[in-house]
Amino acid sequence: MSAMEAKDWVIVGATIAGPILAVQAQKLVERTRASAQRRDWIFSTLMATRQARVSVDHVRALNMIDLAFYGRRVLGKVWRSKRLQAVLDAWHDYHAHLTLPQQNRPANEGEQRDWNGRYDELFTNLLDRLAAAMNYKFERAALKGGSYSPEAHGTVELQQQAMRHLAIEVLAGNKPLSMEVKAWPVDAAAAEQQRNTQTELVQNQREIMADFKQILERLTDNAVAARAEAPAPAEPRAAEPAPAGR
Repeated sequence: MSAMEAKDWVIVGATIAGPILAVQAQKLVERTRASAQRRDWIFSTLMATRQARVSVDHVRALNMIDLAFYGRRVLGKVWRSKRLQAVLDAWHDYHAHLTLPQQNRPANEGEQRDWNGRYDELFTNLLDRLAAAMNYKFERAALKGGSYSPEAHGTVELQQQAMRHLAIEVLAGNKPLSMEVKAWPVDAAAAEQQRNTQTELVQNQREIMADFKQILERLTDNAVAARAEAPAPAEPRAAEPAPAGR
């Protein structure tokens, strides 16, 4: 009787635990699939944007590494494989190089060249660790120099950066906005009509001035003639002496 009771309890326990375990197993499968998709997206995006490291997608992929390669938390402890840990270590080294304090940043051309070399090396290390974690096999030279970026894209990016820098300088008041006018668009027919109009105005002004001059000359001549024809004024007579007194 007791054996039958134990068997019944086993059946009841299996009946209750079966759906729960199935749900948990399904959730585990879904989490594993989502984690694999995130890792695949990160690696694909970083490979596709190797020559555009300031693009939005490239930066988003970098910032997702800590989450996608975090590992699993079991009983309050994080468990991750050596490959996942290698990815995180490479990312943290690369991140530390990207976020150098202001006082440690390159101060001259030589230091900038060394910084750029280290920058490329650390990024290649990250791609190499990601490829290993994703079970890809790439030569290091292919990861470092196998990407393609049209020269026109680089030119456009440099021009956009220059335009943004200039706009910021102008809006901040550090650089004046040039207002020098080199040339205006001119309509040939309108320009010719304007020249003809100006010529006519000048000719009319000359004719008016000539007529005005003639009028002044006539008035002057008439005034001189009238003065010449006018009679001379009579001379005043001398005063007679007063009679003597008686």
